[in-house]
Amino acid sequence: MNDTLIQAAALIVPLVIAIVFHEVAHGWMARALGDPTAAELGRLSLNPIRHVDPFGTVILPGMLMLAGWPVFGWAKPVPVVKARLRNPRRDMMIVAAAGPGSNLIMAALAAVALGLLIPPATGMDGLSPLMAFVVLNLGMFISINVFLALFNLLPIPPFDGGHIVEGLLPPAVARRYAGLHSKALLIMILLLVVVPLAFPSLNVVRWVVGPPVEWLVGRYMELAALVAGA
Repeated sequence: MNDTLIQAAALIVPLVIAIVFHEVAHGWMARALGDPTAAELGRLSLNPIRHVDPFGTVILPGMLMLAGWPVFGWAKPVPVVKARLRNPRRDMMIVAAAGPGSNLIMAALAAVALGLLIPPATGMDGLSPLMAFVVLNLGMFISINVFLALFNLLPIPPFDGGHIVEGLLPPAVARRYAGLHSKALLIMILLLVVVPLAFPSLNVVRWVVGPPVEWLVGRYMELAALVAGA
């Protein structure tokens, strides 16, 4: 039971932080590009309470982890009014990219912190239980941020990659494509739960997102080892 609680804490805490920064990054970038909506509604705060969706940020990821299924979640989306951006089509793509970009930056910072905390001579064996838990959280934080970044860049609604694709399409096609956003939850359930269970060979997370995530996490771990002097 204690191991289960530790694993849950090492997942939920980094996940909440990663998701909150991801959402706030959208709002920060939107404000920089002319849309202050998120700031006006108090959504640029790093206080998790303002962003956490009890089901999407805590309950669902925990249930998926315990079931051994792909773990995903979401926060309350930071509001962005496309029409208030200075260049709506271009700027919406930049706002969408800001979330995954923030995750990759946080993963790099976590890798540096991980390298600084691990004693070069003894490695994990030289850590106290508390520091070992911190290191576990940092390792999970790297994996979660990389996964969130690449997963959200999938080129379909409701993901950030869908917004980027929408901005690249001709306007008439983009309007029809944007209509898929109203079916966001259904798309996520079908893509992440129903299809993988019914057709394991079509598991998007395992076969499309998994390999680049694994490769990029490896590069961050190399950065941590470099900082640690290994």
